[in-house]
Amino acid sequence: MPGSVYEKQGIRIFECSLEGPWLRTARDATELMSEAWSEGAKFIAFPTERLGDDFFDLRTGIAGELAQKFVTYGARVAVLGDISPRLAKSQSLSAFVLEANRGSSLWFVSNQEELTARLSEGVY
Repeated sequence: MPGSVYEKQGIRIFECSLEGPWLRTARDATELMSEAWSEGAKFIAFPTERLGDDFFDLRTGIAGELAQKFVTYGARVAVLGDISPRLAKSQSLSAFVLEANRGSSLWFVSNQEELTARLSEGVY
């Protein structure tokens, strides 16, 4: 999973590139965490473009499986991108995102500025 490493609010972040395979399985999540940690990153960010439509359909279980994998391994992850059209269509997805954003393991943020603001709040 090629990406770049940078720092925000003193936290080393691994951000996946826009191009590349979708993040769909627990194995994909494990590989992503391994890549990030090999770069010394403490936080992972990946664009919504790396998630398929089935991630946002909670009936598939993909979102829950990936979230659980991140929590199990103590990873801190942000999904970057505007998902408001998807949230408007799904009450269950809205509830999932709201609950995720209350925690510190998985966040859904619209852009880099929102990620920086969340990190500056010290929730990390």
